[in-house]
This record gives sequence, C-alpha cells and structure tokens, in this order.
Amino acid sequence: MTARLRSLLASLAVAAVLVGVGVAPAGPAQATVERPTRMASLGDSITRGFNACGFYFDCTSRSWSTGSYSGVNSHHRRLAAVRSLAAYNDARTGAKIGALPGQASTAVSQRVQYATVLLGANDACTSSPSTMTGVATFRASARAGLQTLADGGVRTIFVASVPDIYQLWQVGKSSSSARLAWAVYGICQSMLRSPTSTQQADVDRRAFVRQRVVDYNTVLAQECAAVAGCVFDGNAVFSYRFSLGQLSTWDYFHPNTSGQAVLSSVTWSKVSAATGW
Repeated sequence: MTARLRSLLASLAVAAVLVGVGVAPAGPAQATVERPTRMASLGDSITRGFNACGFYFDCTSRSWSTGSYSGVNSHHRRLAAVRSLAAYNDARTGAKIGALPGQASTAVSQRVQYATVLLGANDACTSSPSTMTGVATFRASARAGLQTLADGGVRTIFVASVPDIYQLWQVGKSSSSARLAWAVYGICQSMLRSPTSTQQADVDRRAFVRQRVVDYNTVLAQECAAVAGCVFDGNAVFSYRFSLGQLSTWDYFHPNTSGQAVLSSVTWSKVSAATGW
C-alpha cells in the first residue's frame, strides 16, 4: 500500500467518525444578506425634508429616507454604515400619487436596487373633501408606479403608509400657533378647516377625510402585496402617535428633525425585519 493511499484511507476514516457522531465537515460560510449599493426615495414634501431645518424650503439632508444628517439616521445612513451606497432623492414637494409612475421611471434610470415610497398625504390634504383624489384613481397610479419599479429591476421596494392627518388635527387643534399657521397658509383645509368646531358637519367632514386616508392605505397594502420585492409597513406610519413637538413650528404640518428621525426609526424597523438588513 502506497503512502498516498494510506493517507486517503485515513482521511475517509476520520470523516466517517465525524459523521457518525453527528459532526459534519465545515462547509462554506453562511451567505450574508445582500444590501443595495444604490437607493432612491420617492414621495412628496415629507421625504424632501420640507421645513425640517428652515422656513419653507426643502431640507433633503434631513430626509427620513435618503438624508445625510446624523440626527435623523435615515435609511441611507443605516445602510451606508455597512456598505457604500449612492442615494437619490426623487421626491417632489407637493407631489400626489399621480407622480409615482414618473418618479419610479427616474429611479429605474438611476439603476437603484432599493426604493422607498411615501405618497398620499397631498391626495387627502386638499382645499375640501370634494377635491381629494378618488380611490380608484389612487389605485391606478399606485399600481403603475410600483410595477414600473419592479419591472425596472428594483429588488426591494418599501411602501410607507399615509400618515394619519386626523391625528394631526387632534394634536394641533388646542395650539393657537398651529391653528394660526393652518389658517394663514391654508394647510390641509379638507381636514384642518375650523379646527375647534364641534358642529356635526365638521365632525363628519373630518371622519370622511380620515376614512379616505384609510382607504388609500388599504390600496397601498394590496398593490404592494401584488409586486415582487415590495414591503408595506403594515400601517406603522399611520398608527404612530406623533406629538406636536415632532412637527415643524413653521407650519405645524411637516415633521421637524425629531419627526424625521422617528419616521426613519419606525419605517426602518419594518424594512429591516423583512429583508434581514
């Protein structure tokens, strides 16, 4: 018997013993979860960081999604701490859900693997309930935008629910500063007009607008579920009970830096749980 043959037989014997006692030879290292190298944020003024660091202008560095400010700790910062990540803020102040297909096309052209979506507040926050976006129209735009992202190779799509603007009314109606800002700037009058009124017509109006937001979130959940790689937040943003201190004192509507940080935290817990990031 040659030395090489004796060595081979010895190795086989050791392997047999290991298997017999339930110890398998070491295999390849467990694969790590692949993180994106390019991401984009789609949405409206909230995602643009509007009023988060100054009077009536976008402050994209404070965006909950793609911002760079350490105090917010955006999705971008959390991901970039592990792997280099390019980020694009494709949101636009004033955007409604109808802008989603176009923003999605822009994100696809940027070759992103991860996109966040937060749209719908402006569809409900209009001059009156009669001018809110219809649910069927909302669905058509949401479906087209999400499908554009999926078809364009975006691996992970995170969809945040529309915030509860009824709660905005609840936390701000007792503040004279908030009431003044809402009136002077004509903010979300479908919900915030006559904020202290207890007349039945106003009570019913607020309930109607809130139900429309609930309907929008139902649509977002359904349309996200129909698209590969899409993660809905399970109404986490809608359900979060924010405080007046998390709103910009410029308009008592948009999140301030603290509000953006909370928005990042609440949403990140959902997407990281779903992806393993």
